[in-house]
Amino acid sequence: MPRENINDLRAFIAVARERNFTRAAARMNVSQSALSHAIRQLEERLGVRLLTRTTRAVAPTEAGQRLLDGIAHHLEEIDAQVEALGALRDMPAGTVRLVSSDLGISQVLWPKLSPFLKKNPDIRVEITLDNGFNDIVSDGFDAGVRRGEHLARDMISTRIGPDLRYIVVAAPEVFEAHPRPEHPRDLSGLPCVNFRLPSSGTNFVWEFREDGRDLRVKVEGQLAFNNIFYCLDAALAGFGCAYISVDLAEPHLKAGRLVQVLDDYCPFWDGFHLYYPNRRQASPAFRAVLEALRHRT
Repeated sequence: MPRENINDLRAFIAVARERNFTRAAARMNVSQSALSHAIRQLEERLGVRLLTRTTRAVAPTEAGQRLLDGIAHHLEEIDAQVEALGALRDMPAGTVRLVSSDLGISQVLWPKLSPFLKKNPDIRVEITLDNGFNDIVSDGFDAGVRRGEHLARDMISTRIGPDLRYIVVAAPEVFEAHPRPEHPRDLSGLPCVNFRLPSSGTNFVWEFREDGRDLRVKVEGQLAFNNIFYCLDAALAGFGCAYISVDLAEPHLKAGRLVQVLDDYCPFWDGFHLYYPNRRQASPAFRAVLEALRHRT
């Protein structure tokens, strides 16, 4: 196959996955006009329209989706094999694309990758912040980060962080105006700060444990965010109770800016894992990143 055909196919895959010419151009490090020209060339050669373009969105047509499903993983395999040649070099090289929640980035990925990348200048890591549940294969990521209990069964996973504990906290003035909850169900009568799940468009249901059984509670309040750090800020500002990790809350608990409630109902949960598909051979760069992130007790 001529080289320009391969390049046009890569351009199509990038746009179809990003559903946005600007983001796809940035990922491929080319101009939007060059990307648009490549797509037009490909459509003209194939004689079918591959993308539906509007002023607001870009999406694959039926033919485009069939092409994406049929070729994307083959090109990924080619890329993996080419990158695997890096094993013959003294230092691994290549790009690793990860997707993670804000908490996963701040508590695991960045603390571990920052020193690692300084020692491995030929490895590039792209981290996308997304608090939803991603399909990493269709979205073009090498791996994602999730808590252990939320892992898909068809994925390989490696633990990269310790157990997590989420607790209920609020500013002291909240309990000057409202009674302290004695049971998680009491939260239904208190102002709370919700965490919004982008993938479902619903609020996260707070998780507790009572007598060995899981207990889930929906809460209400004036504010909801899809970023845990804003939930913390809202709690510090007195907007209600928030459900956040101990690590985030601890400095504010020690300083008296927050108080904790319902401690007996807040267990430890399975920590963060790196998950990835098993169909492709891992590149040396990915294996090096995986080893750097691996949790060691």
